[in-house]
Formats: sequence, structure tokens, C-alpha cells
Amino acid sequence: MATFAVIFSMMRMNVYIDGFNLYYGCLRNSQYRWLDLSFLCRNIFPKHNINRIRYFTALVRSPSDDALKLERQLIFIRALKTIPNLTIHYGHFLSHPREMVLETPSDPNNKTVRVIKTEEKGSDVNLATYLLVDGYENDYEIAVVITNDSDLAEPIKVVRERLNLPVGVINPSLDKKMTSHKLREVASFYWRIKRYQLARSQFPAVMKDKIGSFSKPSRW
Repeated sequence: MATFAVIFSMMRMNVYIDGFNLYYGCLRNSQYRWLDLSFLCRNIFPKHNINRIRYFTALVRSPSDDALKLERQLIFIRALKTIPNLTIHYGHFLSHPREMVLETPSDPNNKTVRVIKTEEKGSDVNLATYLLVDGYENDYEIAVVITNDSDLAEPIKVVRERLNLPVGVINPSLDKKMTSHKLREVASFYWRIKRYQLARSQFPAVMKDKIGSFSKPSRW
């Protein structure tokens, strides 16, 4: 930690946020969903110049038992759009049928089940693309990726080895899940997100943008 502060302090920083990983790592079952990503970055890196924040996500589909799920996400996105140096980049969800093996089948002659599998597509590729393009265009002096997705190890490695730029990884897991071994191998440094940083980084309950006032969803 001290070494990081001495070597990298006051550098122009871009932060790349894997929204899917952040949500399932520390927000899904928490009271911190109304998260101000600008304050979060400043709480994690108080001595750095946060040049740009890129947030990668996909719009959810509201299931039959939660018709307002998309509406709540759109309110959160509206809050994020009040942050001047933040941009939002969208992937998409893809659903398709798939045969999957049962862990403990009740019928030894029937060991699989057909399910509808929904996956987020595009966000990791989008994140990797902007991390590389911004690096080649000298948009940052240091990059930070908030994720624990090992698929992002290769673009981080390229930025470090080809561009000679430092890239840190912030693991969003609050459940003590270790930072991916592949990410640890390629990152300039790696930390875990802290609960108190989330608590200190909440939007106000009532906000205002150019359209008017809006409020934090009453429930998630």
C-alpha cells in the first residue's frame, strides 16, 4: 500500500468498472446499491486525479415476479449520468436453451436437464477495448479495473508490457473471495474493495438532473 502511494500518487487515472462483477461481488444483497461511483473512486484513491470513469453494464429484463427491476436500474443509471466524467457502455443479455448436467440426478438414466441460460455478453470485450484504446491514445497515466474476471488478464498484460503503463485491479468481492490468480499475475497492484468505502459512497436519497428531481428506489 505504501509503495503504491509513493510510486503512483497524483497520476492521471482512468477507472474501468465491470458493472456485472461489481453488482454480484458486493451490491446484490447489500444496502449499498445506490452507489456513487465517483465518490467510490475518490474514496479508494483519494490522492489521485480521476480523469475518467467508464462503467460497463447491460440492461436487465424484468422477470414476471419483479416487474420493476428494469425501472430501478434505469433510475440508478440516471443517477450515474449526473457524474460529469463518467460514461456508460452497454453490452446485452442473451438467453438460450442449454442442456446441463444435474449434480445429483434422481434418475440415473436421466442425468441432464434443459434450462434457459441467460448470460451477459459484450461488457468484458467493451472494457478490454476501451482500456487498450485509451492507453494507446495516452488518455491515462495509470488505469484501474474494478473486477475479478480473469478474462480481463490479457488486455491488462498488454497495457503493462506493450505500453509500459501501470494497471491496478480492485476485487469487488465482499465474501472473502480471493482475487483471481490470473489477475494477480498481471496487475501492477491489487486490492479488495472495503465495506466502509461502499458505505461512504452513496448518492443522496433525492437527486436532481436537467430533467428534474428523482429519488432513490424505495426497494430493490
